[in-house]
Amino acid sequence: MTDTQGKLEAGWHLDNSYAGLPDLFYTRQDPVPVRSPRIVAFNEPLAASLGLNAQALMSDEGAAELAGNRIPEGAQPLAQAYAGHQFGHLTMLGDGRAVLLGEL
Repeated sequence: MTDTQGKLEAGWHLDNSYAGLPDLFYTRQDPVPVRSPRIVAFNEPLAASLGLNAQALMSDEGAAELAGNRIPEGAQPLAQAYAGHQFGHLTMLGDGRAVLLGEL
């Protein structure tokens, strides 16, 4: 599941287009680790269609990576900004989603 350097061989080929936007669109942010992540459900056909190694992702190391406890190689974790007119004026907030590790 992991290579000789301890990296999970999941098959990620991440793009990070949001990280190329101006800084006001996001904040670099590592995910908060969760205790004892585990796989509850996994879509193997989808993983295969995305070119991912399902067996690696369904391992303990894969669960840690999917949960954000381990950052996949090539990831640039960030939290996207949200701006909108609320309460009569422009407000800059987080958008309430989980940290974006990258795009596949």
